[in-house]
Amino acid sequence: MLVILGPTASGKTHLAVQMAHQLRNEGKPAEIISADSRQVYRGMDIGTGKDLAEYTVDGQPIPYHLIDIVEAGDEYNVFRYQQDFDRAMQAIRDRNAVPILCGGSGLYIEAALRPDAMLAIPPNDALRAELETLSDAQLRNRFEQTPSTYSDKADTSTRKRLIRAIEIGTYLNAHPNASPARRPPLPPYHTIGLDPPVAVRRERISRRLRSRLQYGLIDEVERLLSQGISADKLIYYGLEYKFVTQYVLGQLTYPKMVVQLETAIHQFAKRQMTYFRKMERDGLVIDWQ
Repeated sequence: MLVILGPTASGKTHLAVQMAHQLRNEGKPAEIISADSRQVYRGMDIGTGKDLAEYTVDGQPIPYHLIDIVEAGDEYNVFRYQQDFDRAMQAIRDRNAVPILCGGSGLYIEAALRPDAMLAIPPNDALRAELETLSDAQLRNRFEQTPSTYSDKADTSTRKRLIRAIEIGTYLNAHPNASPARRPPLPPYHTIGLDPPVAVRRERISRRLRSRLQYGLIDEVERLLSQGISADKLIYYGLEYKFVTQYVLGQLTYPKMVVQLETAIHQFAKRQMTYFRKMERDGLVIDWQ
């Protein structure tokens, strides 16, 4: 198995598709498994950068998995992703194809590579109701006062995710003997990390954002809202969906939306690299390119 990871705008999908195409030309069929926490949603295409046309090379489609598998607005999480990954992996191996795991969501990549199945953490409605009364600063303090084995992996980038992180930590601390099941063993894998120079990455991010805004990102958000997906849900998805939704609602002017969104994407890329470095410290060997 090949694993291709890197921050946003580093060229992961292009490399994965080209490698799959090369493998097929060598008589080794290959299929790509996405590790992107937002590309699972149907209808969220421009903002997540699916670029599905890129999965065709010289007129030959490259099979891919875990893209467009749930409706926008549905609940999806890393626990479900791990289960979906295992099913996709088994199907690929049944076809004697080479799996290529490709994405920038470190938490999802970790879920795919870890030997144990993740625990299903049930919602705690009473705790959620209590946490909703707290300010963002109070939530952050509560999270720091609820350390658990999940703390280092938690995504706390939005209020809802911070609440969920506290919920998970609370559950794990209350159930210290909860033991996950073993998963089917993975094939041997080689991990390639793409880390272009920061100046190159920043230029790509800015150019890509301008292109997405020019070619329908705002229309995409307006369509999702018209389909009944709540503004809160889109804001929860973060980045493009958060700031464009705020613009559509009149909470941000267009210039402010662009500046704040561009800054947020640059910050997101830095957080991705921080997470990948943590994965290295935890033992993952990454061949950086």
